[in-house]
Amino acid sequence: MSFAIAIDGPAASGKGTIARALAVYFGFHHLDTGLLYRATGVRGGDPVQAAQSLTAEDLTRDDLRSAGAGQAASRVAAIPEVRAALFDFQRRFAAREPGAVLDGRDIGTVICPDAEVKLYVIASDEIRAQRRAAELGADPAEMLLQLQERDRRDSERATAPLRPADDAVVLDTSDLAIDQAIAIAIEIVDKAWNRRLL
Repeated sequence: MSFAIAIDGPAASGKGTIARALAVYFGFHHLDTGLLYRATGVRGGDPVQAAQSLTAEDLTRDDLRSAGAGQAASRVAAIPEVRAALFDFQRRFAAREPGAVLDGRDIGTVICPDAEVKLYVIASDEIRAQRRAAELGADPAEMLLQLQERDRRDSERATAPLRPADDAVVLDTSDLAIDQAIAIAIEIVDKAWNRRLL
């Protein structure tokens, strides 16, 4: 039986780094669900058709980590038909053996509401802007405005808004080194894994 880990949170909170580390540590599959929306957004044209015809090759594009791709992802993610087209793909991935780690914005609330572990990773707006600016070589002040605009759009959308699941563990990485955040996440997953073995 598969073991699902759902990791949600706003951009540049550290959720992707934590998700990849957990997947490696536990030998699980990993899906950055944001890439599905980024790939859909940068393909252009009709977003619903783009989502329905998405291929594995689309997820390997070099431009998917750009700020523009992030904004495009946020726009298409607000379209219910796009979310529906990508829903089954994510659900199937979450059921992969021996386990799967999915990170995004609605994993614990919509995609995997029965996940064994749900983490909601946050950090202050300023810290997130500094991280994303360093990653992209951009201006922190401009990044702050972009992140706040994206947070507002993601949180206010009618379909699958960004919010923690009721039973999610909130992990604030504002004052943590990445190794510390990963260690805390591993401890949380270990406890859930051990409970399952009892």
